Amino acid sequence: MTPLHTWLGLLAGWLLYAMFLTGTVSFFKEEISQWMRPELPFTPTANYSGVADRVAQTLAQQAPTATQWSISLPTQRHPIASAYWRTPEGGRRGFNSGDFDPQTGEQLERHARATRGGDFFYRFHFQLHYMPVMWGRWLAGLAGMFMLVAIITGVIIHKKIFIDFFTFRWGKGQRSWWDAHNLLSVFGLPFHAMITYTGLVTLMLMYMPWGSDAAFRNAEERQALNSKMYLFNDPQPAAGQAAPMVSLQTMIAQGEAMWGPDSVSRVSIDNPGDANARVYVLRSDIQRPNISPHWLQFDGVTGHLLAQQNGVGAAAETRGVLYALHLGRFGDVATRWLYFLSSLAGTAMVGTGLVLWTVKRRARLPDPSKPYFGFRLVERLNIGTIAGLSCGMATMLWANRLLPVELKTRATWEVDVMFIVWAVVALWCFVRPVKKAWLESLGLAVVMLAGLPIVNALTTERGLVTSLFAGDWVFAGLDLTLLALAALHAMLWWRVQRYVPKSATPKKAKPSASHASHKAAPSVASATDAATAATPVAHSSHDQAL
Repeated sequence: MTPLHTWLGLLAGWLLYAMFLTGTVSFFKEEISQWMRPELPFTPTANYSGVADRVAQTLAQQAPTATQWSISLPTQRHPIASAYWRTPEGGRRGFNSGDFDPQTGEQLERHARATRGGDFFYRFHFQLHYMPVMWGRWLAGLAGMFMLVAIITGVIIHKKIFIDFFTFRWGKGQRSWWDAHNLLSVFGLPFHAMITYTGLVTLMLMYMPWGSDAAFRNAEERQALNSKMYLFNDPQPAAGQAAPMVSLQTMIAQGEAMWGPDSVSRVSIDNPGDANARVYVLRSDIQRPNISPHWLQFDGVTGHLLAQQNGVGAAAETRGVLYALHLGRFGDVATRWLYFLSSLAGTAMVGTGLVLWTVKRRARLPDPSKPYFGFRLVERLNIGTIAGLSCGMATMLWANRLLPVELKTRATWEVDVMFIVWAVVALWCFVRPVKKAWLESLGLAVVMLAGLPIVNALTTERGLVTSLFAGDWVFAGLDLTLLALAALHAMLWWRVQRYVPKSATPKKAKPSASHASHKAAPSVASATDAATAATPVAHSSHDQAL
């Protein structure tokens, strides 16, 4: 179990670290997206009544040939409306998308900077980037399976799991890394197991499709399954006769009367403006620990209720609960912070495990100053992944503030700049001594993270001080979090700067001849002990004892 735990953790560790960190920040992806669009006004008491009708009027003008609209309603966490629509002459698969001002219904791309926002980190953590989506999801799933096995084997090899919860010895070199890894692992064990398993459940039909393939043998049956689980329907045939639609707000009001206030998240319209229009009103999963779709179907012209779904089969409902546990959207602010901190502990657990691999084996090297190629490769990959990713993610936020607002493909450039800086830092680590590479990359991360609140104050009217006085906790909270992360990286920099490997500790001066003549026996004993402690056998047995 120990070699399995060690090598699975190492081989998937660098990818898992990136997935964990980007997944961690994704618990606040809506707030990150707001921060990355400072042009959007701060509206703490906005009235979102009638938003769907205003956006529908805009879509009717901009996309009169669309066969399907889907309008997501604004919330306090995401105070803008968004929509996608399908047209025969559209792009990939005919889909287009945009964000809209909830007060006017106008498309915001004309007034606010283009950005992928926090949604990029969310997408990256389970489908990566610069590769086909399905490839990325398979790689992420394979890493998740490795993680699940590493968690199970980690529990098995923990002989003192309860003691490890309360044990941390500061400044003890390898022992401190062991304690940190064990403490982080045991402290968040229920969360780590839950988040890993439920992450695999979210894509279970892709990883293990045989059950559904056996139960649903033809395309029509699978389409019915997808409609039940995702409400992703192909538009019904249009009648070819124009007809005005009834107000969407009246249908939303019927949904709220059934499910409660502010319980509707999305409105989907098939064949808008046609006599055969159909409107789906979907229940929100923000305050509901289940993402299985609950919906009402209306006739778009008369407004009559045609069908409804307030539950699916037991298996699908179970999947919906596990999916909701993974996303954590149902939680309030306190719950999301608990998710964030627990996931951050999971990120640190993976990072300390990667570093521990090198710390543990350095003492075994015949000459620690001249490690073999594989050891050097792991060391550099650790630095490039742990410190380099922090630099890259901070750079994306810098690019959001500094790139020209009118730049074409601006959102793409934000992401590209992140990966360029990440790659440069990783390559720099390969040409620098290990300790200097750690100090320089961590130092860069400190500067970039601490500088973001400053550049935000200089480039927008929603700096930290202004936001605090205005009660704008999205901007103030993100700035304060960035400063806290900068302090965390500064602490790591300080620890690395003070760290002296055991092999580099200067030896004690030999006693003088007169001193040796008086205390020959103790000197011989001390020399013997020192020689024994320096042998590889002693290090090996010490590691086994640990």
